[in-house]
Amino acid sequence: MAELDEEGTALFHQTMPFTKRLGVEVLAHGKDSVQARLAWEESLCTIGGVLHGGTLMSLADATAAVAAFLNLPDGAKGTTTIESKTNFLRSVRDGHVTATAKPLHAGRKVIVVETELHDDAGKLVAKVTQSQAVL
Repeated sequence: MAELDEEGTALFHQTMPFTKRLGVEVLAHGKDSVQARLAWEESLCTIGGVLHGGTLMSLADATAAVAAFLNLPDGAKGTTTIESKTNFLRSVRDGHVTATAKPLHAGRKVIVVETELHDDAGKLVAKVTQSQAVL
């Protein structure tokens, strides 16, 4: 089991309280990459015990948001998602889903982040590309 990044988890939970409700745990956070996970839980599922797509998108969005935040240009106040594209590739019925977000472009007005979600077996669950507006 991966070691938790307590500082990163606190950053997520303080800036995005919804992540605390989801049970998001941060494994690492830095300018080049942010990694967070959440555990399968029945209350986060849809029919058949499958983690809901909205749950997966929430994990990806939060992880990408922190990646964008850590790459803000000087003088910027924050960031917000303006576009998000998700490809779902497989379902998750147990264990954890881990999101890894990496900036593809860190501009003055827009930051583009790519996030991959993997299951405990390391299989790709979803791939998300987002544009974040610089505020």
